[in-house]
This record gives sequence, C-alpha cells and structure tokens, in this order.
Amino acid sequence: MQSDSMNMKITTSFWLTALAAAMLSGCALPAVGPDYQVPELSLPSAWTVPLAGNATGAATGASQPSTAASAVMAQWWRQFNDPQLDQLIEEALAGSLDVKLAQARLRQARAGRDQAISGLFPTVTASGAATRSKTAEVITPTPVRTMYDAGFDAAWEIDIFGGTRRGIEATTADQQASEASLNHARVSLVAEVAQNYIELRAYQQRLEIARRNLASQTETLQITEWRNQAGLVGGSDVEQARTNREQTRAVIPDLEVSLSAAENRLAVLLGKNPGSLRQQLQAAKPLPDLPPSVASGIPSDVLRQRPDLIVAERTLAAETARVGQKLAKRFPSLKLGESFGWQAYSLGAIGAAGTLARTVTGTLAATLFDGGNLRSAVEIQNAVQEQALISYQKSVLLALEEVENGLKSYAVGRERVDARRGAAEAARNAAQLTRNLYQSGLADFQKVLETERTLLSAEDNLAVAEAGMRTSLVKLYKALGGGWESQSGAGGSQSRNDKS
Repeated sequence: MQSDSMNMKITTSFWLTALAAAMLSGCALPAVGPDYQVPELSLPSAWTVPLAGNATGAATGASQPSTAASAVMAQWWRQFNDPQLDQLIEEALAGSLDVKLAQARLRQARAGRDQAISGLFPTVTASGAATRSKTAEVITPTPVRTMYDAGFDAAWEIDIFGGTRRGIEATTADQQASEASLNHARVSLVAEVAQNYIELRAYQQRLEIARRNLASQTETLQITEWRNQAGLVGGSDVEQARTNREQTRAVIPDLEVSLSAAENRLAVLLGKNPGSLRQQLQAAKPLPDLPPSVASGIPSDVLRQRPDLIVAERTLAAETARVGQKLAKRFPSLKLGESFGWQAYSLGAIGAAGTLARTVTGTLAATLFDGGNLRSAVEIQNAVQEQALISYQKSVLLALEEVENGLKSYAVGRERVDARRGAAEAARNAAQLTRNLYQSGLADFQKVLETERTLLSAEDNLAVAEAGMRTSLVKLYKALGGGWESQSGAGGSQSRNDKS
C-alpha cells in the first residue's frame, strides 16, 4: 500500500509539472516577427485579346469563374472530344514518374510539418540500468554490489516568443507549396501528353500528304516517260520529274523519325518503355476537334488556378514565418525538466519506500554575446524573404505574359488555318489543271513541276497550321493553370483534392 501511495504521488507530481509547463506555454507572448499577409498585386481587369465565344463571362467582370467554366478548366482536354487522348492522360496521371516524385516530396513536407508540431510537446524518456561495482574489503564488508536504477525523464522547452509556432507556420506553408507543386506536375504532364499526341497525329497526317504527293509525282514521271518514248518531250523532262519525285520521297524518313519520337515521348510520359504504344497508336487518325469556346477567365483567376504561382506565394509565406523563427532565437528560452525514478541494491526493492530519486529543473537562458551571429541570421532571412517576394511578383508577371501570348496565338490561328486551307485548295486545282494541259501538250513541263512542289508545300503547311492551332490551345490552357481542380479561393489557399 505504501508503494502504491508513493507511486501515485510521483505520478501526480509529474503531471502537475506538465500542467504548469502547459500553462506557461499558454501564457506565451505573441510570436515575434512579421505576420504574413498576401501581397497586393496590380492586375488588369481583363485580357487584351478577348476570344470570340468565350465561355467564362469575362465581359461581365465577374471575380470568380462559373462552376461550368471551372469544370472545363479542370479537364480542358475533354473539349478535344478524343477518347484516345482522354485515355492516355488518365494513364499518365496514374503512371507518371514526375507525379510520383512530387507525391514523395509532398509526403516529406507533411512529415516535416509533423516534426515541427512535435516541438510544442514535452519529450518523455524511460530508462533502466544495472551497475555492478566492487569496493575494497577494508571499506565495506560487502565489497561487491549491484545498483539498479529505473525511472523517467521529461523535458519541455516553453515556446514563449513563438519560435516553434513560427516554425510550424513555415512548415505548413512548405506543405501547401508541395501540394501545389504536385498539382503543377499534373498540369505540365497533361499539357505535354496532349501536345505530343497532337504532334503525333499531325506527323501521321503529314506522312499521308507526302505519300499521296509521292504517288501523284510517280504518275507524272510515268506520263513523262511515255511522252519521251513517243518523242514528244526530251529526256530532261524525265530527269526533272524523277528529281521532283525523289525529293518528295526524301521527306518521308524525316517525318517517320519525328513520328517515332513523339510516340516514344508519350510512352515515357505514361511511365512506360519507349515503343510500348506503337501498336496502340499506329493507326492514323485525324487531329482532335477544336472546342467552340475557350474558358480563359479573367487575370485574377490565374492567381487561383496556376499551381506554380501558388508555390511561389506559399514559399513567400514560409520564408516570412522563418524571419520570426530566427528572431525568436535572440530572446531568452525557458526549459523545464523533471527526472524521477528508483534506486536499490536489489531488483525486488525497486519501488519500495526510500528508493525514490527525483530532480526538478528549470532553466532560463539567453545569449549575451555571440559576435552578431544571431542578428546576422535574422538579416539573412529578411533578405531571403525579400527574394521570395520578388520571385513571386516576377512569376505573376511572367504568367500574365504567357496567357496574353497564348490568347494572341490562338486568336490568329484560325485566320492562318483558313488562309492555308484556301492556298491548299488552289494548289490542288492548279496542279490538276496543269497536268491535264501538259498531257494535251498545252503546258510547259516546268509548270507541272512547280505546281506539284507548291501543292506538297501548301498541304503540308495546312497540316502544320491545323496542329499548331491545337497546340497553341494546349499551351493557353497550361498558361491559365488548367489541369487540376481548385476547391478554394486565391490568396494562399491550397487544393484539398490530393489523396496521395
């Protein structure tokens, strides 16, 4: 009974000490250092290149996009109406090594925040020991003894000036930045998959154009050979026709190499071996459809939608908190500690009356002189915080520039396509007409060669323009930050849809 009573007193004493420390911690002063505020930025109210048929209501000046526009932005690639592209993007999001790397970094950031939070709590350790010693026989009749020790140690540093709290604030911002980095990896991945898929389909289309023109030029060569055999034209016409055909045939291997490179790049983006998509993508298909409208939103939406800007803003928040963390080290620190346990010369006597040993400590320490080391650490962190602010402001300007350039590129893309489509149609008519006139002996052969070269160039340019308009749309949506779902507003809040 005596032992139980003693143990109860010890336990009560320990928790009273812990309670006193908690009360001291609760009475801590406000955390030193600057309190973070999201920087105010001067943003334009609308884009300088409005798109016809814009589905975001930008003309109304709404500060938040509609739910429908947000859904379009989150999965913009579905506007292309290409099931195979949808499938490739789903596989990429599941298998991309870049995404998995970002997920691992996010887990690291979360663990870092948990580690910072642990600084608010006491550290309690348990120990046990046995020490065997031998004393001179002339001193004690029992020269050999074994001392048994068992007990607990508790240590707690009270966060009076907020250094630990600022550390938690910094690691929380780091975690949010890692979440945004993961979303940025997804945005980049989706855009790269879509762009390479469009390029692959464009190379397939250009190969078909080159082969079709090669067949037409082979037919022209045969006509020229027949006319030469009939004595109607000289041998130079035959050689010029053969030169024209071989020049076209030489284009095909380069297109095949580019096609293979786009295919291999897609495989790697999906986390697969190069060449593993060959069977899946070898059948030529037309380019994806263009959507009737583009969800471009307004400039302020970019701060909410672009994960890389969220990374920069959260990094600024973290570095601002670390100013206070460094500054707190210049103030006194209070550490509380308690050790209690039992000592006895027999294991069975542990816990008995008279075996208790206890120590309670309280330490208030402050740095009186360090040659300016702590002050310099604060100045360094102030400079780091200023750099983070400038980087954030620069990132916002570059993001606005990318969107404006993307809007302009897409806006003029249709005019380019229409012009090249008209040129291709005229070149086809001219080539057919000139060949008919040549067969009738009414046109010079140089005219035939010229129209055939023009036709190949016009049709190839049309395919490039068609693909370019789609890739410019991909780049625009990437610049707008599309490709992930934001569930919170701007100003440093993060997406909560990550389950990694």
